[in-house]
Amino acid sequence: MDNLTFRHSILLVEGLKLTRQSSYPVFIVILVAYVFATISNIALIILISTEKKLHKPMHLLYCNLPVNDVLGTTVILPRLLQDILKDESERYITYVECVIQAYFVHIFVATCHYVLMIMAFDRYVAICNPLRYTTIMTNKMVLKLSASAWGVAIVVVSIMLGLTIRLSHCRYKIENPFCDNASLFKLSCENVAINNVFGVIYTVIIACVSILYIFLTYIKIATVCIKSKNKALNSKAIKTCSTHLAVYLIMYTCGATFIFLHRFPEYLDSRKLASIMLHIVPPGLNPLVYGLQTKEIKQKIVKIWGRTNVNS
Repeated sequence: MDNLTFRHSILLVEGLKLTRQSSYPVFIVILVAYVFATISNIALIILISTEKKLHKPMHLLYCNLPVNDVLGTTVILPRLLQDILKDESERYITYVECVIQAYFVHIFVATCHYVLMIMAFDRYVAICNPLRYTTIMTNKMVLKLSASAWGVAIVVVSIMLGLTIRLSHCRYKIENPFCDNASLFKLSCENVAINNVFGVIYTVIIACVSILYIFLTYIKIATVCIKSKNKALNSKAIKTCSTHLAVYLIMYTCGATFIFLHRFPEYLDSRKLASIMLHIVPPGLNPLVYGLQTKEIKQKIVKIWGRTNVNS
C-alpha cells in the first residue's frame, strides 16, 4: 500500500482535449468568466456587508451564496487555466493537492443546496408568518442557519473523502478537468463499492431533499398568496421568490446535467464541459439574477453607478 501510494503521489490530470489553435480562445473565455464571477460576487458581498439598509435576514443569508461561489470558481478555474496552456502530458498535480481540490469541489456543490434551502425557509417565514418574521429571523437565527448549511456540508464531505483517501491507488490519471471524489477512488484497484454506494446515496438524497423541500415550501407560499388576495403581498412574493427560484434552477440544472452525463462514458467530453459549466454558470449568473431582481440592491447599484458617472 505504501509503495503504491508513494509511486503515484504525482497524478496526471487529463483535462480538456484541445488543439493548440482552440486552447487560446477557450482560455480567454474561461478567464473572462472567472474574473467576472469573482468580481461580481465579491462586489455583492461588500455591498451587502457595508450597506446598513441591506442588513436584512434575506440578504445576509444570501451572502453565503457569493462566498461559496467565489470558493467554487477559485478552487477550479485558476488551475484549469494553467492546464489549458500546457501539453496534456505535463498537467501534473500532487495527490494531496488533488484531495484538497476534490474536498472544496464537493463543499461548493453541497453548500449550494443547503444555502438555497435556508433561503427558502426565510421566504416561507416572511410570507406565511409575516407578523412573527422579526422574532423568528433574528441575527442569531441567521447565524445558526448559515452555520448549519456549511457545517452539514463539511461533515458529509469529510466522511465521503475519508472513505476515499483510505484506499491505496495503483493508477495515476485523473480522467476529468479537475479532481473530485469519483476521480480519486477510481485510481484504486481495491473494492470501491462502498465509495460508489455512499456517493450515489448522498447525491440522490441531497438532490431529492432540496428539490422536495423547495417545492413544498413554494406550494405553501402559493397557497397563502392565493387565499390572502393581497396584491402587495403577492407582488412581494413573486419578486423575491422568483429570484430565489431562478438561482436554484440554474444551479440544479447545471448539476443535474453533469450527474446525468456521468452515467454515460461515451459522452466523456460533454461531461467534462458540464463539470466546468457547474463552476462557471451559477457563480456568474447568480449575482446578475439576485442583484438585478432585488429592489434594494438594484437601487444601490444604480445610485453608485450614477455617482461614478458624475465624478467621471
